[in-house]
Amino acid sequence: MTETSMDIQPQRSQWLDVWDQFKTHRGAVIGMLFFITVCLLVLLGPHLWPIDPHTIDIRAKNQGPTLAHPMGTDQLGRDTFAQVLAGGQVSLAVGVVAMLISLFLGSLIGVLAGYFRRIDGLLMRLTDLFLALPLLPLLLVIIMLFRDTLRASFGPNAGIFILIVFVIGITSWMQTARIVRGDVLALKEQEFVLAARSIGTPPHRMILRHVLPNVLSPIMVSATLGIANAIITESALSFLGLGFPSDFPTWGRLLFDSTNFMTLNPERVIWPGLAISLTVLSVNYMGDGLRDALDPRIRGR
Repeated sequence: MTETSMDIQPQRSQWLDVWDQFKTHRGAVIGMLFFITVCLLVLLGPHLWPIDPHTIDIRAKNQGPTLAHPMGTDQLGRDTFAQVLAGGQVSLAVGVVAMLISLFLGSLIGVLAGYFRRIDGLLMRLTDLFLALPLLPLLLVIIMLFRDTLRASFGPNAGIFILIVFVIGITSWMQTARIVRGDVLALKEQEFVLAARSIGTPPHRMILRHVLPNVLSPIMVSATLGIANAIITESALSFLGLGFPSDFPTWGRLLFDSTNFMTLNPERVIWPGLAISLTVLSVNYMGDGLRDALDPRIRGR
């Protein structure tokens, strides 16, 4: 009469398994903590640091690191630390917005190409065309053509911001599209997709409810790498003098403005260079950790 009752264990969330695997990647955890610290610094720092990045003090120009100016000053006496904080806001905003644009385009084209065989060839040839284009000269030409028009329409700062994030976004979606297409091609042959199709599920619902949630892993990894790519591209454009104006600092613009003073104050080049390098490195480590954590073969070890 004795029956052994087995306790029913609650089902463990898949995201908890992902987090447990992510924590085992030491570089990813350090990168995440560093990236969060950078985000907090650039968001809260300008409100806590008493010196305005646009305040000019000619008497304090070209100074090295001091207590009043921990990163020194530029040729106009503006505080470099305040400029790095303000420039980080713009660089990170460009990275996030451009990443969202490229992620949307890449995911849309990848899902459509992988699910609909009729337009697969057309969309992939379009992807190959964009991959074959020399991106940096293309970026320079687009900015030269539309910079003055957008500045006149939206203002000098907002216009160049819209132009740069749009240009970076529409020229960096190709890798995401290829990865998502490959996953969709494999996914649509799975049993649950075939079963949903057999009961008459329309294509838009099939994509939104069955296909897209199962390709979130490569999309999330592409998102982290897209932020790093956008920050580097914006820095390169600003370093070439085709990015934001000098009174609207970004990390790349600070590098460009510091090149003429490298022999006088070499640390002026070091600070924005370190900010770009360490931020991109931390985001890349986060992408590596996410890739391992979202891979069920690695997570099941």
